[in-house]
Amino acid sequence: MSTADTLTRPLVAAEGIVKRYGPTVALADGRVTVVPGESHALVGRNGAGKSTLVSVLTGLTAPDAGTVAFDGEPAPALSDRDAWRRKVACVYQKPTVVPGLTVAENLFINRQPARRGGFISWRRMHTDAAELLDTWDVRVAPDAVTAELKVEDRQLVEIARALSFGARFIILDEPTAQLDNKEIERLFSRMRGLQKSGVTFLYISHHLEEVYEVCQTVTVLRDARWITTAPVEDLPRSALVEAMAGEAMAERSAEAARAVPGTDEQAPVRLDVRGLTGIDEVFKDVDLTIRRGEVVGLAGSSGSGKIELAESLAGLHTPIAGEAELDEERLPFGDVPAALRAGVGCVPRDRHSQGLVTGMTIGDNATMSILGRLGRYGLVGTAVRRAFTGDLIKRLDIHAEGPDQPVSDLSGGNAQKVVMARALASDPHLLVLINPTAGVDVKSKESLLARVDTARDDGTAVLVVSDELDDLRRCDRVLVLFHGRIAAEHPAGWNDHELIASIEGVDRG
Repeated sequence: MSTADTLTRPLVAAEGIVKRYGPTVALADGRVTVVPGESHALVGRNGAGKSTLVSVLTGLTAPDAGTVAFDGEPAPALSDRDAWRRKVACVYQKPTVVPGLTVAENLFINRQPARRGGFISWRRMHTDAAELLDTWDVRVAPDAVTAELKVEDRQLVEIARALSFGARFIILDEPTAQLDNKEIERLFSRMRGLQKSGVTFLYISHHLEEVYEVCQTVTVLRDARWITTAPVEDLPRSALVEAMAGEAMAERSAEAARAVPGTDEQAPVRLDVRGLTGIDEVFKDVDLTIRRGEVVGLAGSSGSGKIELAESLAGLHTPIAGEAELDEERLPFGDVPAALRAGVGCVPRDRHSQGLVTGMTIGDNATMSILGRLGRYGLVGTAVRRAFTGDLIKRLDIHAEGPDQPVSDLSGGNAQKVVMARALASDPHLLVLINPTAGVDVKSKESLLARVDTARDDGTAVLVVSDELDDLRRCDRVLVLFHGRIAAEHPAGWNDHELIASIEGVDRG
């Protein structure tokens, strides 16, 4: 084969990748072709299929259909992990290095050089680590404890470890989510240096500005399908956003705007948040207010801090700075029962691990947060519990045999309605909904979102945190978090492309 053929042959080529999980199609047509020495961006909205494609490209998941090839050769068998490590490595948003070990120990974990007799040669490991770090210009000490390194340095240690196996194709999955601007610039500088040394990157990010700064080619996935691949310099930012968003939905947005009554500027403020900053500054200096009967949406990428902010308001975390008041009373942080008593109801992000006790009945789950209201000392009669739960079942249209049915028997949509029922059971003054319609059918989604309208009519302040645009259409306004800060506000009737541009950090002007 000629040198020209070698240079033009893709380093990685995935074609027609299909992956199903039961009835869910995670990928219907996944494709990506990466040529040697480039930084190739893979972008798409949450649920587009990026994570599934990465799982296939790294040999963690076998596709139901399609092919993967490295340098023109078929991908190794899934069982041959050493062969996969020589082909590809993924550096995830949360570093996978062991924090309590040194850099050298992390670089050679499970393959430490040995002396005669089988004992680890610590001196040789230190020397080999120093040579490896020097080869790839990673400026950290081999004996440094990894937990004490900056996030960017931990990522570079992971890259060096991958390169030591022989891999020259590195997937970076949201690498800047925990970095500040200076750290991001240093990471990009190191990426460019590694590219010149023959390393190829697949770069995954929700921040499209970064795609234009560090990548040469971009592939877009939408609705589990490949949409386009193009040189970055040939794809205007507005066209990239449109490829991610699909057809403009102006009519749908206008219809939603007509359905939203709009904020009553004279209504009293129920929630007042000032200068709130989370642990590790995952969100920073956040100010927001929600009035009585107002529904506010909170949008942002997976690393924007929106989930952590909502969970803090629900009592799950304690911010390091700032305060919040609900009906002019200080909102307690880091104490879920206290937050409930203060008037906060919450639908958490994961109904399975956070929202339901699967071994209990619908009635038990729906009323567990208000037992003190239904009976003295938390002792509740069966008839009282059944009557109260029966009313909730009717209000939320939960398809069940009755209050005594185990929640484990319910469909995903009906199980989520039980979580919503418990959040509403306490007649909250603030209702925090985190991805409230995730994994439910269309009919259940409409039923759940109808509860948002009911809460608005009841004068509740509602915060809707979601990756789904349809969840946000019922909001009076939508705030966008970008790198932990409120970067934009969109009133009801927003255009899909404009909102997505704000989420992805693109100035469409």
